[in-house]
This record gives sequence, C-alpha cells and structure tokens, in this order.
Amino acid sequence: MAKNHWHSAGSSKRAAAYKYGYKSGLELSVSEQIKSTEYPLNYETETLHYIVPERKAKYTPDFIFTKRDGSLMYIETKGRWTSADRLKMKHVLQSNPGADIRLVFQTPTQKISKASKTTYEDYAKKLGILHVAKKTIPEEWLQECLKTGEEPVIIKKFF
Repeated sequence: MAKNHWHSAGSSKRAAAYKYGYKSGLELSVSEQIKSTEYPLNYETETLHYIVPERKAKYTPDFIFTKRDGSLMYIETKGRWTSADRLKMKHVLQSNPGADIRLVFQTPTQKISKASKTTYEDYAKKLGILHVAKKTIPEEWLQECLKTGEEPVIIKKFF
C-alpha cells in the first residue's frame, strides 16, 4: 500500500511540522521565525477564491500579514513546486489581480523539471511574482507589515 506523504513520518522535520499543524518542515521553520518577532502569526487563516476554467476553486495561502496601508500580504512557502501547484498559482493570480502574493522557496534555484533550465524563481517572476525568498521571510517584507497591536495608516484619496 502506498504511503500518503503528508501523513508519513518519513522525515523527522516533516513529522514535527505535522505534529504542530503544518504541512512541511519549511512552514514550521517560517512560523518559528514569525513567532520570534513582534509580528502576529496568521497561518492559513484566509481563503482566496479563484477560477479554474470551467470550475470555481479555493486557495488558502500559508501566512497572511496586514501591511501598514491596510492591504494584505500573502506568503506561500514551497519546498517542491509541482506543475499542478504552478498552474494553481497562475489561476489564483489571474483571478486576484493586485493581490500581493510572495513566495518563500526552500531552494529557489531548483529546476522546475529535469529537462528544464527554468528555476522556481524564474517561473515565479514569469508569473509576475516579484518577491521570492530563500527559506525565511526577509526582514524588508516584515517591515512593510503591522506588528501586533499596531493599526494601519489609511491614506485618504480625494479623487
């Protein structure tokens, strides 16, 4: 019988992550990084709707931050970025123009397939995702966001 890799204890890091409600060791590591800061930890608390041709679907980003202007920043962590994941992200971006989705890859220089020269980072930028990081959320990204207890500064527009 084939093992379900999400529930397998094959990797001690993955087993520890699953124990705490995360799907990967990378998600656990990023959550620990966030916990060590003054920023609130919002793990999979929101769902974005998107349309796959001929059907409606949902996408739940891994981490969500409120930026200083009140808008949202979505952080998705990826160890493996399969073709199905890449197609889903393409549909999410098309269905949510203007959404600030950023990716934290375990290895951004990983090729999308053995036969391709395109890396995960290259493909993300091709999709229009300008913010890509390796293993942790960059401090610059966090500085764009509200810390626990802070309120957004909403700029009034007159036109």
